[in-house]
Amino acid sequence: MENDNKNMGELKSRNKKQVLLFYCLECEELARKVAAHSQLITLQSINWRNFDDGFPNLFINNAHDIRGQHVAFLASFSSPAVIFEQLSVIYNLPRLFVASFTLVLPFFPTGSFERMEEEGDVATAFTMARILSNIPISRGGPTSLVIYDIHALQERFYFGDHVLPLFETGIPLLKQRLHQLPDSDKIVVAFPDDGAWKRFHKLLDNFPTVICTKVREGDKRIVRLKEGNPADCHVVIVDDLVQSGGTLIECQKVLVAHGAAKVSAYVTHGVFPKRSWERFTKGNAGK
Repeated sequence: MENDNKNMGELKSRNKKQVLLFYCLECEELARKVAAHSQLITLQSINWRNFDDGFPNLFINNAHDIRGQHVAFLASFSSPAVIFEQLSVIYNLPRLFVASFTLVLPFFPTGSFERMEEEGDVATAFTMARILSNIPISRGGPTSLVIYDIHALQERFYFGDHVLPLFETGIPLLKQRLHQLPDSDKIVVAFPDDGAWKRFHKLLDNFPTVICTKVREGDKRIVRLKEGNPADCHVVIVDDLVQSGGTLIECQKVLVAHGAAKVSAYVTHGVFPKRSWERFTKGNAGK
């Protein structure tokens, strides 16, 4: 029996995939943290350089050695300025005769622009999905595309058959943290609008919930409490992303007005353009 268990352990170890992980410059720290968690992940490097005219001058190190290997790339499309150079690498890696290729794009940046409200609107989420759908097929088949908490699940159908979208979520990490809090028995989860409730309520159904909504009053959209009771509780607002932070702040005011003892917020993607995170610093807490 002991030998059988040992052989089974060795078999499982052999069946686990060794992954060669490439990464963009912005994700170097994250890539190193990921690799530190598993002996199955080996970091690889790319020379990210530019020609005098500003266009990328890129070189994938050890390109011959990755043939037949499982390869992944950790990307960050944080601004239009960095997307082209990363796409150049992403399109090239599967062509190096790799066994499989996985693109990890934690934040799908155009996800909130997924629909048209009037003729002339450009749904850039569809544009980005089409670009990623043209990643060349590797020796192992279509590219696996991992995205965390995409803004709308129906965006899965924007992608073509050359990629296999895998939508993951950061909510399990949030739940783990909430259960560790000293006031975990007084936690109430708040959703800033119906969209957030539809997106996350099934993942957080073991917590009492509060739902806020936006109503129009004249030329303004005002946040109101739609349902639930936050009184005397630690309320945690949950959403997929934050830009200016205005909605979170207005939700906080409404929740406090209805008796919340404490208000926190969780978002998977803190975008915060133009230093809008400063609205949440201690000196601006009351604003």
